[in-house]
Amino acid sequence: MLGDGKLNKSVPIPLYFQLKEAILEEMKNGTYKSDDMIPTEKELSDMFQISRTTVRQAITELVQEGWLYRIKSKGTFVSKPKINQNFIQVLGSFNDQIVKSGRTPQTELIDFKIITAPENVADVLKLQPKDKVIFIHRKRCADTEPIVMVKTYLPYKKCSFVMEHDLAKESLYPILSVNEETRIYKIKRIIEAVDSTAYDIKNLNVNRGKAIQQFISTGYNVFEEPIEYSIARYRGDRNSFEVTIAANVSFNKN
Repeated sequence: MLGDGKLNKSVPIPLYFQLKEAILEEMKNGTYKSDDMIPTEKELSDMFQISRTTVRQAITELVQEGWLYRIKSKGTFVSKPKINQNFIQVLGSFNDQIVKSGRTPQTELIDFKIITAPENVADVLKLQPKDKVIFIHRKRCADTEPIVMVKTYLPYKKCSFVMEHDLAKESLYPILSVNEETRIYKIKRIIEAVDSTAYDIKNLNVNRGKAIQQFISTGYNVFEEPIEYSIARYRGDRNSFEVTIAANVSFNKN
């Protein structure tokens, strides 16, 4: 338990950081589970014989990083574990990722229609001016909690059959896979951290200023033709993204 540990005041590691790591360790080993309340600032201050300012700094960072959340006049609680997404290194659907995390996926279909391709979309999908695209706007959730907002564009001439499907219940990639010409074989992704906007605050239940992880993806078929263009905005506090890198060269041992 937290009260059994001590902070080492003789090393050049900030006390707030030591406390932060101690709290994280208790969360990871299951002492504190999702929605459990952790000790108050005063209790932590007394436990470790440190100032409440030091305690507050540790707690604030854990809240900002999504490990804890505060409820006014009630206390500080443990957040649900972040969803570990490894889709950036494999071809897989959102639903598959959420099921693997032990949660239930849910999709709210906000818009699904045929439009004239915006200029930037036409450039990416290599379309002619005034060509049509299928526009899909979805809110993706895990256990009813909003996780990501996705806007997707598909060339209508090649993907018109998608309009016959219910994208509130079906995943897009399996639908595209029914035809060799539209099956996604390769994806190019641009990843960046951006500030939340009014759009994110409304749809993802985040506070202003919270980090959003934005993925801009272009999916290609086996013929290297662009088939999908998507902009996904993930909650930074509810998702983590896994990347595995393997060396493909031999290192000089000398």
